[in-house]
Amino acid sequence: MRIWLFRAIALTLPLLVLLLAELALRASGAGHNWPLFKVNPANPAYRVTETDIVKRYFANSTALPTVKMEPSFFLADKPANGIRLVVQGGSTAAGYPYGAGASLAAMLEQRLSRTFPQQRVEVVNTALAAVNSYTLLDLADEIIAIKPDAVLIYAGHNEYLGLLGVGSNYLASQSPAITRLLISLRQLHSFQLMEQLYQQLNQPLQAADENSRTFMARVARDKAITLGSAQFQAGLDQFDSNLSRLLAKYQRAGIPVYISTLVSNLAGQPPFNSKPIPEAALSQLPAVTTADKPLADMTVLDALAAQAARAGSADFHYLLGQHYQQQGMHQQARAQFLLAKEHDLLRFRAPEAINQLIRELAGRYNATLVDTEAAFIANSAQGIVGNSLLLEHLHPNVQGYFLLADSFYKALGRNRAVGSWQQPVPATLVPATVVPAKIAWQERPITPAEEYAGYLRILQLKADYPFRPEPQQVQFPAPQNVQQQWGQAYIEGKLDWLSLQNRNVQYYHQQGDGDMLLKTLKIIADALPHDANANLQAAQILLKAGRQGEAKGYLQRATLAPQVSPQVQQQLQQLQGALAR
Repeated sequence: MRIWLFRAIALTLPLLVLLLAELALRASGAGHNWPLFKVNPANPAYRVTETDIVKRYFANSTALPTVKMEPSFFLADKPANGIRLVVQGGSTAAGYPYGAGASLAAMLEQRLSRTFPQQRVEVVNTALAAVNSYTLLDLADEIIAIKPDAVLIYAGHNEYLGLLGVGSNYLASQSPAITRLLISLRQLHSFQLMEQLYQQLNQPLQAADENSRTFMARVARDKAITLGSAQFQAGLDQFDSNLSRLLAKYQRAGIPVYISTLVSNLAGQPPFNSKPIPEAALSQLPAVTTADKPLADMTVLDALAAQAARAGSADFHYLLGQHYQQQGMHQQARAQFLLAKEHDLLRFRAPEAINQLIRELAGRYNATLVDTEAAFIANSAQGIVGNSLLLEHLHPNVQGYFLLADSFYKALGRNRAVGSWQQPVPATLVPATVVPAKIAWQERPITPAEEYAGYLRILQLKADYPFRPEPQQVQFPAPQNVQQQWGQAYIEGKLDWLSLQNRNVQYYHQQGDGDMLLKTLKIIADALPHDANANLQAAQILLKAGRQGEAKGYLQRATLAPQVSPQVQQQLQQLQGALAR
């Protein structure tokens, strides 16, 4: 008996020492906690997402890319008739390059609020640029704790070259299990201290003179991941392993999941890195032809396609795709463009195997598949996704973001999720039934200045690797109107987001543009639901527009403010009286 007691003490004592050390570090304030959701200091009735959540995954924050989560506010106590959805994903789900207004969360919240004006709709954004399935899995327990009615996922492009990706400079371990363990251990302040000591003895991930480079320029460690290679398979295994655990968590919690297929630019994005085109094929490639000069013998292209299949050259497939497209052979063109993406050695775009896994995982865990890829194909000329809906290799333009949100919206509607769906808001091209047809597009929660700012961000992105071999100085075009002037000032840090929107309010008021004034006031109020003044203004203008149901929702928000000035209180009472009549 004594020997077993001795052994128990010997095993327990180190654990006790570690526990005491952990408690002492927490009590002294050493180390950091990075919860996904925290109390909103401006209004304790609300919770807000942690903008610096990426620091949770790395010991040396000075070496991190400057990616931040957009703040998203929601009530600490979910209303009895409330609708709460949570969005997970990377930069596309987050709305890059336009910001929160183009995000899946904002587009859906605007549309669902119109569909269910009598209910409190909250679509909480937890999407963050550059992250992959490790982050999605790590955040799941905190998401479950806020009791969402559904989780919406658009993710998979960053498994190779995102943070913790298998070919990334920010790789933690080749083993998914070890990476998940490290993420868990970083919650311990004692582990954080040991990592900091280790970091002091080693060089940071990036040199200081690299800080001005884009994330794409800094992240890629492995620039040649061949289709079917061991590293290629490691990316698939990582995604499968993490998403399986993620979907199983939500299934056990009884939370419905809507998971989307991914979209990539096929026709408008040449491969970033490719095996060379064989010399023999170069001499046989036909000259660029025009529509009025078709090739006399199409077997030439077919023979070259057979050579390309053997060569595994992304550039070869892309060039053949262009030739097939010029000949009006769109099915063959799409097949070649798809192969060009598949054989692109620099994997900033998800391979088709990721979409296949998404479909399999949705079926395996009873999640709803949202086929956004099919929607983009259906809305692209000749069914080939290109620059009409995407800005570069994978980020949508504003029309593309609207289509992405529309895909989720329709999936929710088909399932009759989160409400009765008696008053659906139709998409731009859907015939009107109850609500005018173009209302959802007209009310998209993004202003012209923000759209222009997104255009300028893409200019900055394309001025560096992998779009350019070396970084180039960006020359912005001269602004043509006041919205473009403000958009450029916003990009250059001369205007913050709220100042930009307040200028829009003044401008549209002076111009007598009631529709844009209403839209901008709603954008501000939806971004700041805890702000009494912003929501009171939105309620007042909605009431003038005859939209009493929506006005009531914004008024209820305004009354939740911890301190309301006498002037605002008087306005609230007047508005309540108007709504009661």
